[in-house]
Amino acid sequence: ATLIFVTFLAGIGSLDGEGANDLSPAGTLAATFAQDLFLLLAAFLFCTGVYGVLARRNGVMVLMSIELILNAVNINLVAFGALHQSVVGQVFALFVITVAAAEVGVGLAIVLLLYRNRASIDLDEVDAMRG
Repeated sequence: ATLIFVTFLAGIGSLDGEGANDLSPAGTLAATFAQDLFLLLAAFLFCTGVYGVLARRNGVMVLMSIELILNAVNINLVAFGALHQSVVGQVFALFVITVAAAEVGVGLAIVLLLYRNRASIDLDEVDAMRG
């Protein structure tokens, strides 16, 4: 789902329908307005993710909050790449998606190990990773 959303964002150049190569003042203003909306969305997702990491004690909810933070980074990368008419932002977003997939695998393995050993995934109960 993240890859589809990033591809959707990469396809949006400007709001006036002229494409991303329109250098008129109206086209530039529309592209800047579109980028501002994407940056606002990314800031909201980032703040929600940070709140989730700091306030939640459930291991799975913390992992989901980290995913929100990484998706906010992806939106920023693609938005700035579209503004500068470059694919570098999309390439970096693909790398971030790859790292996020690895993070989910390792994080869920740790959460399952905690649940198996302590019968709870509450992060307050985990003070040390001793066996």
